[in-house]
Amino acid sequence: MRSLAGTVLVAAAAATLMASPATASSGTSVAASSGTSVAASSGMSVAAETAAAQAQLIRTKSYWGHCEDTCRVRVRITNVSRKNLFNVKLNVNLTINGRKAGACYDNVGRINARKVRWASCTVRTRTLTRMWSNFIDHHGRYYRHARTNVSYRYYR
Repeated sequence: MRSLAGTVLVAAAAATLMASPATASSGTSVAASSGTSVAASSGMSVAAETAAAQAQLIRTKSYWGHCEDTCRVRVRITNVSRKNLFNVKLNVNLTINGRKAGACYDNVGRINARKVRWASCTVRTRTLTRMWSNFIDHHGRYYRHARTNVSYRYYR
């Protein structure tokens, strides 16, 4: 009975890996002190853990553009694999002094194998304008931090 249950469990895990869409995402953060935090759920299945532990196909590096009452974030996305990526999207969450100031996104498109694409987006929100005005008026802090998330699809 035990070997039958083990076989069913392995088959279910393999079916989950085969049936799931081939998506992945890579998250990076950029700031004066950049850091990445990863939290794992205890309820995560074995198949999900192995998919999360696989090597990502891209590397990202973020750059700041103009950042006052509007902030521009540029991201260099490098495809380090031999697979062509499609449906590549960039999401950026901007925080100023630890408070959310806005978000933006960009649809990058396709990145061929071992090639580089640049993506950028500009955050324009009332909150960001208000934070910039408070910085100018009161000479407070203006520490900016952007969390970027690049999602993509590929054929196996």
